[in-house]
Amino acid sequence: MVVFGAIFASIYLFVAQFHKVQGNSMVPTLQSGDYLITEKLSFRFRDPKSGETIVLKNPRDESQDFIKRIIAVPGDTIKILKNTVYLNDQPLPESYLPPGTLTRSGAFLTEGLFIKVASNQYFVFGDNREHSSDSREWGPVTKEEIVGRAFFRYFPLQAMDLLTDK
Repeated sequence: MVVFGAIFASIYLFVAQFHKVQGNSMVPTLQSGDYLITEKLSFRFRDPKSGETIVLKNPRDESQDFIKRIIAVPGDTIKILKNTVYLNDQPLPESYLPPGTLTRSGAFLTEGLFIKVASNQYFVFGDNREHSSDSREWGPVTKEEIVGRAFFRYFPLQAMDLLTDK
């Protein structure tokens, strides 16, 4: 039994973790009440990529986890102008959002302000832009704040799927 506990603890700490989606910040991609497996290994061997759905520590309360999408990576420039996200001077194609989705600026990423993403930092947004606390409000997150990559939705069963950077 002790060996099983040690194996489970090792997997939980270093390989994978279960998360329940709480709130609507990632709608339509994820719904409140969805259950996910977050894998923790990828980012030990490579940097996170734009478009990936991640789990991160809430920058304002590290006892909570957030689920967001990476919008910009180190070296990128990001700006919001007239409710459109610009990445490296181009409108960001966001096929995972419903047509006509508007993105408002926030306290950190204000209207028209270009920000260059620094080394080891990432800009993350919720897919439900009207109901998401994200980098627009509190700025970029570091790689160390990222728990892992949201990998697989296992519940509800009818929505079971691999989560890709759609």
